[in-house]
Amino acid sequence: MSTGFELAATIREDLGKGATRRLRKQDMVPAVIYGAGSDPVSITLSHNQLLHSTENEAFFSHILSIDVAGKKENVIIKALQRHPAKAILMHADFLRVSMKEKLKVNVPIHFIGEDVAPGVKEGGVVTHNLVDIEIECLPKNLPEFVEVDISELGIGDSLHLSDIKLSKGLDIVALHQGEDHDLQIVTIQMNRAALVDEEESEEETEAGDDSASEEESGE
Repeated sequence: MSTGFELAATIREDLGKGATRRLRKQDMVPAVIYGAGSDPVSITLSHNQLLHSTENEAFFSHILSIDVAGKKENVIIKALQRHPAKAILMHADFLRVSMKEKLKVNVPIHFIGEDVAPGVKEGGVVTHNLVDIEIECLPKNLPEFVEVDISELGIGDSLHLSDIKLSKGLDIVALHQGEDHDLQIVTIQMNRAALVDEEESEEETEAGDDSASEEESGE
């Protein structure tokens, strides 16, 4: 998979809390690059550039390129700390990538066929139990997303992790942890409102039948 995002960074020398606060006031984000047998490197990124990149879903499942003082590092993002109340990025962790070693990345799920699924046409409601899955693969095989087709699901039907068909070289991490980890990813269930209406209609019908029986008995 080719690198689709490029970021520019500078090496961060002052690691104190005071320095971190000053960086944030200057619209900069403190971050760290680690892994691949090399020492961690503390860096600083432009807040606006990083924030703009994170608005793209693909940013979280791509190999990223970070230019650190003229040296490019291939990485994936492993953690992103956000302000609890404001649109502010507080800190980022990046993991170095070796093109010869497998990595584990959470990849988003794209559901297709919802508009033609029999269960939806019958009034059912689609519930997405998972929005992403952890994939293990070589960097060159890393997908931007995983596509799941639900066009044939009826009411009461569901799909699990084991139902996902992946390209060669891709593995779902959870499925190597036992049958208990074969999680349900999507299901179509009867609309609760429709179910209540149906039950009320049945009760009214039964009540009407009972009344008719009582009148006949009275005669």
